Formats: sequence, structure tokens, C-alpha cells
Amino acid sequence: MEKLGLNEIRESFLKFFESKGHLRLESFPLVPKNDSSLLLVNAGMQPLKPYFTGIQTPPNTRITNCQKCIRTGDIENVGKTSRHGTFFEMLGNFSFGDYFKNEVIPWAYEYVTEVLNIPKESLYITVYLEDDEAFNVWSKKTDIDPSRIFRLGKEDNFWEIGQGPCGPSSELHYDRFVELGQIKTKEEFIKAGNEDRVIEFWNLVFTQFDKDAEGNYNKLKNPNIDTGMGLERIAAIMQRTDSIFEIDTINNILQEVSRVSGVKCGESITEDISLKIITDHVRSTTFMISDGVLPSNEGRGYVLRRLIRRAARHGRLLGIKNVFLSELCNTVIKNSFKAYPELKEKESYIKKVIKIEEERFLETLDSGMDILKVYIEELESNDDKILSGEKAFKLYDTYGFPYELTEEILQDAGIKIDLEKFNMEMQSQRQRARDARGQSNYMGSGDNVLNLIPKEIETKFDGYDKTLLQSKALILINGEELVKELSKGEKGIIVTGVTPFYAEMGGQIGDTGTIFNSNFMAEVLDCKMNASGKVVHFVEIIEGTLLVDELVTLKVDEDRRSAICKNHTATHMLQEALITVLGEHVHQSGSYVKEDKLRFDFTHFSALTDEEITKVQRDVNDNIMKACRVDTNVMTIDKAKETGAIALFDAKYQNDVRVVSVGEYSKELCGGTHVKNSGEIGLFKILSEAGVAAGVRRIEAITGSEYIKYVEDKNDLLKGISNALKCSEKDIINKLQMQLDELKDKEKEIMLLKGKLASSSVDEMLDNIKEVKGVKVICGTVRDMDVDALRNLADKLRDKLGDGVVVLGSNINEKVQFVAMASKSATDKGIHCGKIIKEVAKIAGGGGGGRPDMAEAGGKLPEKLDKAIDNVCSIIERLVK
Repeated sequence: MEKLGLNEIRESFLKFFESKGHLRLESFPLVPKNDSSLLLVNAGMQPLKPYFTGIQTPPNTRITNCQKCIRTGDIENVGKTSRHGTFFEMLGNFSFGDYFKNEVIPWAYEYVTEVLNIPKESLYITVYLEDDEAFNVWSKKTDIDPSRIFRLGKEDNFWEIGQGPCGPSSELHYDRFVELGQIKTKEEFIKAGNEDRVIEFWNLVFTQFDKDAEGNYNKLKNPNIDTGMGLERIAAIMQRTDSIFEIDTINNILQEVSRVSGVKCGESITEDISLKIITDHVRSTTFMISDGVLPSNEGRGYVLRRLIRRAARHGRLLGIKNVFLSELCNTVIKNSFKAYPELKEKESYIKKVIKIEEERFLETLDSGMDILKVYIEELESNDDKILSGEKAFKLYDTYGFPYELTEEILQDAGIKIDLEKFNMEMQSQRQRARDARGQSNYMGSGDNVLNLIPKEIETKFDGYDKTLLQSKALILINGEELVKELSKGEKGIIVTGVTPFYAEMGGQIGDTGTIFNSNFMAEVLDCKMNASGKVVHFVEIIEGTLLVDELVTLKVDEDRRSAICKNHTATHMLQEALITVLGEHVHQSGSYVKEDKLRFDFTHFSALTDEEITKVQRDVNDNIMKACRVDTNVMTIDKAKETGAIALFDAKYQNDVRVVSVGEYSKELCGGTHVKNSGEIGLFKILSEAGVAAGVRRIEAITGSEYIKYVEDKNDLLKGISNALKCSEKDIINKLQMQLDELKDKEKEIMLLKGKLASSSVDEMLDNIKEVKGVKVICGTVRDMDVDALRNLADKLRDKLGDGVVVLGSNINEKVQFVAMASKSATDKGIHCGKIIKEVAKIAGGGGGGRPDMAEAGGKLPEKLDKAIDNVCSIIERLVK
């Protein structure tokens, strides 16, 4: 068999199935569309699920593609085994009710033996033990020796996930050591697989059953085919390598990592693992960022952040001190851009995101390591082997230090994390995030309800130029089921054949309004689109009863629609202004257009200056006042790109697209509603600009009547301030400056008084030095001193005392603060400030700890302050050797 490169294999597979009548599809993005069950696409068939379930009609009954995938479930094995990787490509051919076993099995055999030229004596086949049909097709429609076909059980050759479509499978296996002789029995075959002699490389799934709630396997009317062949795995076979890290495209990256680090592969097992982890992770992160994923502390963004930071840390282990990952992208892109041109198109952006994240992590790594070192010292001094979940979470949440990294470092010190407490803190954070976003159970049934709508029902949006029309109520839904009527007081869903209501999409919120006839009236609360593209109206019946098939009038709230249109057109103009002011690297990363404001997320790597915000705002307003005509045209995607229209960064488009142009100023692909003339927007005002993720900024802005309200509110505020300051509006700044100067003078007086009080406290405490078993002790309480002032006072006392211990407590804002400090001679005698402060704070309802020479703590019971300090000497007496 010929030694083929990974890119050659991919192309040969796709061409082969194109010759069998298959439509070649590009890989779907790694970010799943309309599937909240997954963070990232992790299987070749996953993006095609709507076709398998019948929710959507496939563009062809025969499809082939090579799908990008990410799996991190076994990330700890990356680099330690020959076949684990977080990023991989899955070759597949699919039939949606078209061909079945009689066709796919001979095709698979033909491709493997005649295109790849894999020797037949190296092949073994497995089928489900009850699948006589598959066995017979292999035996009679190919020339494979039947003795090379083994029947295995459900665990090996039957695909199912709970209820729903499922079926038997057939797998193709490659014998790496054919010279050992033919495998004769099923038991020998299983043993060979466990010993890595035989490798499974292609799985043919025959989806022919529908498993119901009772566990019955009902035959599907139209069975489907779903196959998957790992591209890296078959490349390893074709290139006769023992590891995916030795195949051409991946080895190119590994060699570059080796060059940058100065570490040769094959000289150290530990260093080899680091080399492979970096190789795999930089490949994954390059593809993830090209598909719009950005580093964050949640969801897929956290997956990306974890991969970048894990790779960066292993770079440190190899001795690389500076940022280096972004330069490795060059090799990844060079290897793959012909199959994935988006990599080349977004090269500078990908490298910028990785570089910024790596730089931030190196800062985090240094500060986090310092904090973790203190934690470890405290634990070791207290003979403790468990780091609190709160501290681990603080490292993660406040300092951005990955939990996995904390765990890895602590393992080396023989310390564990209180995982239960950490998870509780994490859950609390998630709940706070959910509360901040707000919850609505009204649409909580989501696609489960929406997908009750029969596939044959057609809906059409006809609302670009209309806000009122008539149509028939085709479907009514109440709760979880289709109904014949909806009555007053009920909430439900109405589906009509035609609608002027815009369904939420592309960042634009759905329309509201009313649906009515002579028998009823419903308020439209929202309008959405289900997974199969049908427009659905979420309603509450205000009057009367609506029956299925009745003619209704649909009326959009025109004022609200008009405000939304103003904001939507303004987002297009805003993007153009940002590109003009900041540069071509700016891409839309998300948007949300409502009636009262707009939100626009974009790629940029630093906060905008006041001058840049002013320039952007002025550019938008200048073009609004030019009263540019807004045109919409439908054209092919290629024609749209030729005209310079901006497309969404991570979107895949149909062949025909809608292009919205604001005069000669802005041109963008968009399916939303817009004003007819930019002058309708009125004025545009940026309210805020902030970062939301690494390399992503967010602008919130208003237009039209909201801008007028904004100006009126500002005027009212100025009047209120001038009245309170008893001055004219033009004198507000001068009056405020005078009051600030007065406040500064008062603060100086207060600081002087505090200094005098601290000095008197020093003298008083020095007059009351105690001695415990030869150790001089100063302990006492002061009032209204924060922890910084308390620490400074303790430091002064320790300097005056020379050798000994100082323990102070303070009551401030109904809380207690403690500080303990000790000289080296005192710690040599057994004094440990961390242990002292821990016991003292416990009496006052608190806790804390620290090093032998210095510790701090807090408490919740100020009434116990004196009692806590009174116990200092007895605690010290127990500690002194």
C-alpha cells in the first residue's frame, strides 16, 4: 500500500464518495449550532443530527464530509498514549433513507482495498452477532475471506444512546503484524485488539431501529447510514507509524515544538509527553479560535483556556521562558489551510488571541505560584494535607489559576484539595450567573415543544415591508402537546402559514404585537424559529377562543419594530466605524439588538481610548446625518464577497444570501429588519465600552428616542447637582473641586490624629510587656483600626520589642481583625504565629492562619475580642519548647 499523506487521504475519501453520488459538505464549525447539549462538536455525525431525526431536510440524501472534532474527556492521556488527541478529523459518508448495507459495505471495501490499497490479508471485519444481513453482504458482495469476519456483541457492534434511533454496526480493523499469521478465532481477535495488534479504523453504523421507552426495537421506515473513520488513525496506518504524533502533518508541528524548545523527541519520556501535549493543544486551539471560540472561564471558552494554559505550562517545563504558542500556529495553518481556508483568512487574529492569553497566563502563573507556595507552607507548618475548597476556588476565580494546575502542583507536595467545598463554591458562582441572566420558564420546554410541529408544515416570513397581514392558524400548542383550541388566559404557541413577525435570529430580538380575529385576541410575547426553521409565535390569549385552521390577522407592534430597526442598522454602521478607526482585525463576535438599546461584541485587544470612542461615535453620526439609502439585495455568497460585504466571523451561509447596504458606507450579510434611510436612526450614542473576554470588547449604545431620553435625563441630573451644590450648571466643576480640596484637608487631619493614637498605643503597650517562658509578649486591643493600620502598628511594636511576639486585635465596622508577628529568635523557640492566630480567631468566631513569623485572621464576634486576646499568653505557653 502507498504511503499517503493526511491531506491526500482526506481528499481521496471525499472524491471517492462524490463518485458514488454523495454531496460533499464542508466541515461544520466546532461550535454546535442549535444544540445546547454540547459545548463542542465531538463526532462526525453530530452536526447532521437534524437530518437523522427528520427535523430538517438534508440538501441531499447522500452526504460525505470531513468533520473537525474536539474531545477533552481523556485529556490526561494526551501524550501518554499513541492515539489520544483533543483535536481530530472524522471522515464520514451518510445516507438519509437512501442506500443501506447492500451498498455501503461493498463501497467501504472498495475504498479500502482499491483506493488505499490496504492488503486484504491485513483486514478483519466485525459485525453484530445477530446481524445476518451484514454478515451475508460482506461474505457475498466482497471477496473478503469469511473466516476474517467475527460476530461480536452489543458492547462492540451496536450503537445506541438511550431511546431513539439506533442499530447494529460493522467495523473494519487493520492487522499491524500480519506476519504473525492469520487470527483464527473470536477470542484470539479480541486478545489481539487488547494488545494493540489489531486497530479498528472505520465504523459503519446501520441505523435501522427506533428504541421506545419500553425497550422495544421498532424498525425504522427509512433506515440510515452513518459511518466514521478517524483521519489521523487511518493516516497512521497508511504511513506505518506507531503513533498519531508521527504522521506527517502532526509530526511537522512536533518538530517545530522541538526546535523552539531545544528538546529532542525520544530522549526523555517526561519531555516527550510535554512535546506531544504542546503539539496537540496548539492544533486544537488554532482550530477552535478559527471557529469563533475565545478564552473565558465558562463553557467552551474554558476548554480553550485550559488547552492554551496547559500547553504554556508544559512549555515552561521544557525550559521555554517566553510566549511561543502563537508562532507554532504557522505550522498548523500551513498544514491545513487548503482544506480549511478560514485558517489562513484568520491567521493574524488566531495568533493574537493565543499570544494575549499566553501572556496573561504567564503573569497568572507567577502570581498564582507565589500564592500557592504560601498556601503549601501554611499547610505543611500545620501538618495539614488538605487545601480548603475556598482557597482553591479563590485561586481559580480571582486569579484565573486553573483548578487542574492547582491539583497537579499539590499532588507533587502530597496535598489534596477539598473537592466537595470547591464544587460548592463553583455551583454558587454558576447560580449567581444564572440569577444575573434571569430565568424564564415560559419557554423552558424549548425545542422539545417546538419540534412537535409536523415536518410538512411550511411557514414563511413576509415582514420586511409589512407589519400587518392575514393567514391561517395551522398549529396550536399548549404546554407539551398539540391542541385544537386556545382560550382566554392560556399561554401557548400559534403557527401560521405566513407571518409579518420577525423570529429572533442573528442577534435581533423577536417581534411582539397581536394576533386576532372576530372571536379572539392574543398578545404575541415573543417570536422564535425552531430547529427546522419554522416561525412560531409565543402568545397569551387575552380574549375569546382560537380554533385550528381559523383565519387570523397578525399585527406587529410598529413602534417597537421601528426602534429595533434603528438599532440594527446602527450596529452595521458601528462595525464599519470600528474597522475604520481601529483596523481590519475588527470582526463581529456577537450582537443583541433590542428596542431600547443595542449591544455589539467585537474582536479587539485593548480598551478603546476616549478619543477612539469619540471618533467611532462621530463617524456613525456623520453617516446617519448623510441620510444614506438602505438597500437590500439577494445574491450568491461568492458575489456578496466580491462586492466587499462583511460576513459573520464564524458563520456558514447558504449559497444565496441577503446583503444590506447603507449607502456606500456599510455592506453586510444580514437577514434582519432595517430602516429605509439612515436618517431615520436620529442620533447614535455609545453608553459603555468594556472587555468581555480575551480579545473581545463590548459596546452598548442607544439611538432615536432613547437618545432623547438620555439627554433629558442628563439635563435633569445636572440641574439636581447644581441645586444641591447651590451653584449654576457652568460652575459645577469649580464647586466640586473646592469641596474635594476641603475633604483632602480633613483626611490629612484624620491621618495625623490616627498617627498620634497609634503612637500612644505603642507607648502604652511597651509599658505592659509580658514574659512567657523566656519569650517577651505584647498583646492588646485597639479600636477602629483596619487591617493595614493594625499591621503597621504590630510592625512598629515588633521593631521596638526586638525579640518576642506581638499579637493585636481590633474592632472595626462590627468585625474583628487580628495580626500576629514574631522575631526569628521567638520562632526558633517554637512560636508559630499561624497557630496562635488560628486559636485566637476561633474564640471570636473566625479563622485564619499564616507563617510562623506572621499571620492574620478575622472574626465575626466583636464582643469576644477581649477574651480572645486574654488567651494569647496561655497559647504561647503551650508552644514554647
